[in-house]
Amino acid sequence: MKTQTAHRLATFGAISTAIAALLAACSSTPLPAQKADTPTAAPAQAAIDAAAGEPPNTPDFVASHTARPSQAPNPKAYRADAAAHLYALNKDRIYKGRMPPLLYAIGVLQVEVGRNGDVEKVNWMRAPNHAPEVVKEIERTVRAAAPFPVPARMGRVVYTDTWLWHKSGRFQLDTLTEGQD
Repeated sequence: MKTQTAHRLATFGAISTAIAALLAACSSTPLPAQKADTPTAAPAQAAIDAAAGEPPNTPDFVASHTARPSQAPNPKAYRADAAAHLYALNKDRIYKGRMPPLLYAIGVLQVEVGRNGDVEKVNWMRAPNHAPEVVKEIERTVRAAAPFPVPARMGRVVYTDTWLWHKSGRFQLDTLTEGQD
């Protein structure tokens, strides 16, 4: 009986991980790009490295920070810039290390960022409806992080990322996840 239960839990964990990976692989269609005379795109890793400076996570900073430009040529590359931006503003809320096999919530959120880095729209592709407080907190976190990096090469962008939410209230984004046990 215990073996059957352990097997069911392992199967459920594997299926949940596979579904999360599938959802994370979904890509968004960019809005029509405006012509921009900008230099070639910096690699996505540069955006992650830029977050290493980790600006202070104070209300004054969050309310007054200015958007830096992103040279990402497409939504997938922009996603790394956006994730680094969110991590820099929420460093004390990021789950450190590998996530446990069973998470409290997983959500896939599509964010539309305007030419000034403003969040124009959020759209849940897969909302964690069993945890409405998580839905509200993720939306609040995204909106509070505006302005996002300005999508200089695209004019505006719609990108998608998967939020991995631990029961402690800490999270990782699939783009920058440290993996799962």
